[in-house]
Amino acid sequence: MDGVLQRHTSRLYGRALFERLCEHMKQVRQERVAIDGDLLSLYRDAPKGVAFGPMCEAGDHIGVGIKFDPTASQNNKQNYCVVFFTNNGKEFGSTICSNTTGALYPAVGFHSTGEEVRLSLDMRWMPEEDMSMCIDSNEEEWSRLHDIKLNGAILEYSGRGKGIIDVGLAQAKYPLDTTHHYFEIEILDPGEHCYIAIGLARKDYPKYRHPGWNKGSIAYHADDGKIFVGSGVGDPFGPRCHKGDIMGCGIIFPRDFVSFYDCDLESNAPSSVNLDLEEDFSGSYSGESEDEEWWKEKENIETGVTIQVFFTRNGKTVGQKDVCIPKGGFYPTVGMLSSDERVKVDLHPLTG
Repeated sequence: MDGVLQRHTSRLYGRALFERLCEHMKQVRQERVAIDGDLLSLYRDAPKGVAFGPMCEAGDHIGVGIKFDPTASQNNKQNYCVVFFTNNGKEFGSTICSNTTGALYPAVGFHSTGEEVRLSLDMRWMPEEDMSMCIDSNEEEWSRLHDIKLNGAILEYSGRGKGIIDVGLAQAKYPLDTTHHYFEIEILDPGEHCYIAIGLARKDYPKYRHPGWNKGSIAYHADDGKIFVGSGVGDPFGPRCHKGDIMGCGIIFPRDFVSFYDCDLESNAPSSVNLDLEEDFSGSYSGESEDEEWWKEKENIETGVTIQVFFTRNGKTVGQKDVCIPKGGFYPTVGMLSSDERVKVDLHPLTG
């Protein structure tokens, strides 16, 4: 390309103009900056990179952005900018780039067959110092946080993780309705066993039980891909979920739905509790709990409205289940049960 450009340009405009054009092209090439997710090396207009950050793997979120000087005048063009990179929401490095051409464009490169990424171009970056100021901004959205710490939109398991009674439970303050009928969680860290569950439960659901295990709840479990409907015995439902996967849960209400009614969840599963966990995950649980007594007192209440609860994985529907909605509605509920588990929650996604 340079040879062809040299012949035509030299003939029309002379050698001096051609040299200035080549110098400009050299400057443009120098403004290309990127990182390699496989080795996390920094490349600046060269096929060889330098060590820059931690290696990335499936499920990681890699970001790039530009920092401009807020004091720079609009009439006095800034000749440089700082390009920074992030990994899973944390900034890990930056470099200074020339801004003489006036624009730097987002770009993604691939190298091997089968590589796939999800691209988000409309992101808003909030520095860590600003994030710390709003760390408690989501507390008002949750009614209960048992053995779970809230860090902005992130839920972190803080329980012992030794037995089935060590469940960490987070339940939203408001039930799903026809306006807000869907929510999502993203698995940031599967922890030791990825005993993570997303689902819906009645308001007074026991705090030490995974959603789906007891009556008045339904949930999709990440570790085995099973669905649990008011029983400790799950049914095959969908794929297992791992780090980086986004699990969603929502309700399709009937068109004539007006209010919530009191009813039991329909389930053909056995009433015995068989958690179907790893053999080394020991624990004990008494079947005659306050929760069971609560339901015994309401055996004669008539059945209410049937709704369709559906679950998604990475934006695709996994399946659905017809259940009856309990009095007061179904509340978004997240369960965790092994150390180091972390999920990011979006109670009000734009789609669903």
